[in-house]
Amino acid sequence: MKEWQKLLLYVAVFLAAYLTPFAHPQVQAALLEAFQMLGEYARQHVLTCLVPALFIAGAIAIFVSQEAVLKYFGARAKKWLSYSVASVSGVVLAVCSCTVLPLFAGIYMRGAGIGPAVAFLYSGPAINVLAIILTARVLGWQLGLARAVGAIVFAVVIGLIMELLYGREDAGRQGADFGTGSGQKEERSGWQNLLYLANLVFILIFAAWARPQSAEGFWYAVYRVHWPVTVLLLLLLAYMLWRWFKGEEITAWVAESWGFAQKILPLLLAGVLAAGFLMGRPGTNAGIIPAAWISAAVGGNSLAANFFASVAGALMYFATLTEVPILQGLLGAGMGKGPALALFLAGPALSLPSMLVIRSVMGSKKTLTYVGLVVVMATISGLVFGSIAP
Repeated sequence: MKEWQKLLLYVAVFLAAYLTPFAHPQVQAALLEAFQMLGEYARQHVLTCLVPALFIAGAIAIFVSQEAVLKYFGARAKKWLSYSVASVSGVVLAVCSCTVLPLFAGIYMRGAGIGPAVAFLYSGPAINVLAIILTARVLGWQLGLARAVGAIVFAVVIGLIMELLYGREDAGRQGADFGTGSGQKEERSGWQNLLYLANLVFILIFAAWARPQSAEGFWYAVYRVHWPVTVLLLLLLAYMLWRWFKGEEITAWVAESWGFAQKILPLLLAGVLAAGFLMGRPGTNAGIIPAAWISAAVGGNSLAANFFASVAGALMYFATLTEVPILQGLLGAGMGKGPALALFLAGPALSLPSMLVIRSVMGSKKTLTYVGLVVVMATISGLVFGSIAP
């Protein structure tokens, strides 16, 4: 950070401390809400979602060759293959907008092209099978289908536009050596590396498996056994590390994962605090911005209502599956179906915390472009859906 940037930061912190009316009850409630949201995030997501994601990112950076990444996600890869894989990644990874960040940083810093990497970044939290099924069941099949189709189309279109705008600029970065690597030749076979990475992904999936609303069916059956399965997968991981990996490789993996944690966690936790202070936890009305204002602004199917829903969704933090009951309440309070879809398409894939981290990976210009594309496309999709939805 440059000296003038530090000065601006100090001035901003001073002005915030000097001008904020901390004695006002609403400000005190919003501050308490911010730390309660941080506490909920720490309890519900850090150990079960973020920590496994950080170790997956570290594994990608250390053990996945740059050639393998470029084969599927690089600038010279076949676009139909790279975008197909990236755009449906959320089917496998049921993660929120913050949990996908270490995975995105891992493949992007390893040399993936900006288009497929951004498609993966969007699709990871947006194409959550359980969330889409819950949306269709609770809010109707039309909204569930629109959400699924819109998320896949968004991932591909946004990735292609980002590649069109920044692909040439990004080409130099793709030729660099991004992983630190262990510096030694590996003795494992390709299928052993694949099993190791797949095991890490399954640990993330089962550890983060959310409790479904209905206490019946396949999803609830998996929820009942998700912790025993997670423990078995951890034991399998320990066996793999013992038999297949050298001590220096494990050390390099942990060090790389810790490096991602240092880059991501401070910005992420600061963003969660800010989101909690501004808008409160999902389903509450304790943020500095009253929830009634948001509900009043997204009635009907006007351009303003859809745009406001897109911007509000992009700023708010949604834990996995929490967006469905929130939208159920807002629809009951008079929210239009178009703005509801706009919030669905912008909300799970973006949040204020995730924007801060994405900026640290891609830079301000690319981050603003990505956020702008999500908001604009969500607004247009909401307008179209609201005009044809029954």
